[in-house]
Amino acid sequence: MDPTNGNRSSPLHIAGSTGSSKPSNGPHLSSSYENQWLSPEEKPSRGASPLARNDVGSTSKASSPLPKTSAIAGGNSSPGKENSQQQQQQQQLKPAGRKSQKEMTKAERRALQEQQRLEKQSRIAAGLPKSAKKAAEMEGTSKKSQSPPSQQAQQQQGALGTAGSDDKQKKKIKPQSKMDSNQVPWLMHLDPPKRPDTASNKDLHPAVLALGLLFSEHKLVGSNARCVAMLETFSKVIEDHKPPSDATFARNIQKHLDPHIAYLLATRPMSLSMRECIRWLKKEVSDIVEEDPPLSDDDARKRLLECIEHFIRERITMADQLIVQNGLQKIQDGDVILTYGKSSVVESLLLETKKKNIDFKVIVVDSRPLFEGKHLLRRLTAAGINCSYYLLSSVYVALRSVTKVVMGAHALLNNGAVYSRVGTAMVAMAASDKQIPVMICCETYKFVNRTQVDSLVLNELGQPSPNESSLSSWREQSNLRLLNLLYDVTPSKYITLVITEVGLIPCTSAPVVSLQSKWFKVSSLSRCHLLSLPHRSGVNTSKFFFSFFFLH
Repeated sequence: MDPTNGNRSSPLHIAGSTGSSKPSNGPHLSSSYENQWLSPEEKPSRGASPLARNDVGSTSKASSPLPKTSAIAGGNSSPGKENSQQQQQQQQLKPAGRKSQKEMTKAERRALQEQQRLEKQSRIAAGLPKSAKKAAEMEGTSKKSQSPPSQQAQQQQGALGTAGSDDKQKKKIKPQSKMDSNQVPWLMHLDPPKRPDTASNKDLHPAVLALGLLFSEHKLVGSNARCVAMLETFSKVIEDHKPPSDATFARNIQKHLDPHIAYLLATRPMSLSMRECIRWLKKEVSDIVEEDPPLSDDDARKRLLECIEHFIRERITMADQLIVQNGLQKIQDGDVILTYGKSSVVESLLLETKKKNIDFKVIVVDSRPLFEGKHLLRRLTAAGINCSYYLLSSVYVALRSVTKVVMGAHALLNNGAVYSRVGTAMVAMAASDKQIPVMICCETYKFVNRTQVDSLVLNELGQPSPNESSLSSWREQSNLRLLNLLYDVTPSKYITLVITEVGLIPCTSAPVVSLQSKWFKVSSLSRCHLLSLPHRSGVNTSKFFFSFFFLH
């Protein structure tokens, strides 16, 4: 084969066919799909595309001896021809079994990338650099150097490299412990329940350490109870804190509170309402820092303690009282109220309804893992209320005679969904299927600027501690997994209305309330119950909010 006859490259750098000097317009370029699905034996036989002919020609050239360079260098060739001839020579010098990435199919490129990735991992495991070139240079220098001190230094470097690579691999792939083997694989991103480490946190305030133990053992449950306990504990920390001599109280208190907050977060994941309280507290601290003229240490401490006390009284205690007054409008004689789990504000509403001498019945639905409904059942029966107790699996049986469903919430999301104890979504869906109104009692401080459409991305795992003897050794069985999620998300379409301290509102108005609550003082909430409207499908909520905030 004469390289001067048929090896001219086109503007697309595609080699022409050998043995024919006439240009051919008929054959079309082969697509990547054709190269992907045809076997290697079928590609030369089709022979219609120049790329296929080029592959055949390149393999034949690789097997044949190199052409004479005198014929190439003898003529008066242009620089473009010389470049094309140099490219052809480089292609001829390539090994016969190696293809360029442009000539490879998708499957071949993926196999090459996987091979390179495995080689890179093996280099990292051996303590060599990631780059193949640097690894080859290091291996060459290590072979040349034969002195014992240099060998020891290289061994130390290799040990450090392997240790660093092992640490990186451990971060990427955690070792599967005995506890992890019993967890659901697609929920491994959720932290399992754990006991707080009080030994390594002795510098923290004792009240915070005691609160962490109560949280981890689930002896203190409920969104309002946890928020109040956390704020009261922070009040003790603030009151006992003494800043260093080179810093003021206002600028040092947030730095002092950060490890206490991190400890509570490590013992048990905080609820969304607790996160909102911490965000509010940090905002109050920043406002005190920006005071001009600056406040003294005693004045700053006193003001911060008053803010916390004011928040608990106005946003939680007084808000619950207003929710009870607004909820009484919706309960009448002969109603059968179904509630799920235990909510402090729902409990107050039912007890206040009994004091008003309203004849009604209560059905308590309960489920694992905490069985909070049993505590509510004791309180209601002690007050003389006619109650029934069902498990979540028999909720459709319990809904036969129910007229209204009243439940609590841990948070109201920005899209109108309710984030509450697991099982709330099932009860709301079943009640909506039976066309029973679902009412949610929720304070406005629980309105969070977060959107969540499922219960898998963000949730909390409960402690699996079955009392049954048949499941006492469940961790020993590798094929058995117990899952106890604590929260779920109820879509807004299954919720009829939300009872808040600002009135009866649809759940989709949560962003409006959370936005407007930043524009008025909390002390004005004592007059909110005068503006509560009965919930009907035709209520114009925009007029309601305009009249509420205009009057305040």
